[in-house]
Amino acid sequence: MPHLLNLIDVPTDTIRNLVGRAAELKAERRAGRSPTPLAGKVVGLVFEKPSLRTRMSFEAGVAQLGGTSLFFSGAEIGLGVRETLPDFARTASRFLDAIVLRVFCQETVDALARHGSIPVINGLTDRSHPCQALADLLTIQECFGTVAGKTIVFVGDGNNVSMSLAVGCARLGAKFVLACPPGYAFDDAFLKNYANKVSADKPLIVHDPVAAVKSADVVYTDVWTSMGQEAERDERLAKFAPFQLNAALMAKAPKGCKVLHCLPAHRGEEITDEVVDGPQSVVFDQAENRLHVQKAVLEWLLAKG
Repeated sequence: MPHLLNLIDVPTDTIRNLVGRAAELKAERRAGRSPTPLAGKVVGLVFEKPSLRTRMSFEAGVAQLGGTSLFFSGAEIGLGVRETLPDFARTASRFLDAIVLRVFCQETVDALARHGSIPVINGLTDRSHPCQALADLLTIQECFGTVAGKTIVFVGDGNNVSMSLAVGCARLGAKFVLACPPGYAFDDAFLKNYANKVSADKPLIVHDPVAAVKSADVVYTDVWTSMGQEAERDERLAKFAPFQLNAALMAKAPKGCKVLHCLPAHRGEEITDEVVDGPQSVVFDQAENRLHVQKAVLEWLLAKG
């Protein structure tokens, strides 16, 4: 049974094919053609965390592919509370053709994949955001014609987004750099898994944002305080302040450099208005690409297997 649980477990050829198919689906949509390989299929969306892009893109994507989606909040379902995860997985498998989960813990999606009999798609966990990384790779490919050989600098911490993007860049031949304050890099568990499954060459970690962006093709940032880290907010704001993606930092990057942000943005914190709305920003193209890559994922898992 195929799943999309963590990008680190997806083969390079599959990642490349998903990005390529997403580009084709985007072109077909703009040409007014809408294939419906999900006709008669029902996809469940269970979200413990609030969402804009993930929910809208999956619901729109399922509809555009001819299927039906059902949305449930985490409180409504009570994963692991009202009933065990194995019982939920077995029950949902009788009603649905696939399930998308946006949850706090990676173990939740892993457990549902183990105990269910339908494809499981990770819409975000604490350890991985594979759909976001696929959209990022598509956006980079659109900007430069290829991902291979490009330098992607993530200015932020070693979070779920940067972990997935580091994997995606390595798979498609890009150089990934994480620019962060000391103590906020990738943890040992991720680095060990990366070394075992991706490459013995670890992602480059630097603590000087100016040095990091000097040779960047893409500068990427994300919020400094993610959901569940609210108690750390003041400390993070102080430590990450020198890493703000602003006009001064972008002036140190090459002129052709592009700006990415997975959104939502805390404008005035990790990124300024003049950068997110500026000429180097492809942030909203990147957001749109969530739709197209998720359609490719759904087609892969449900129409082609």
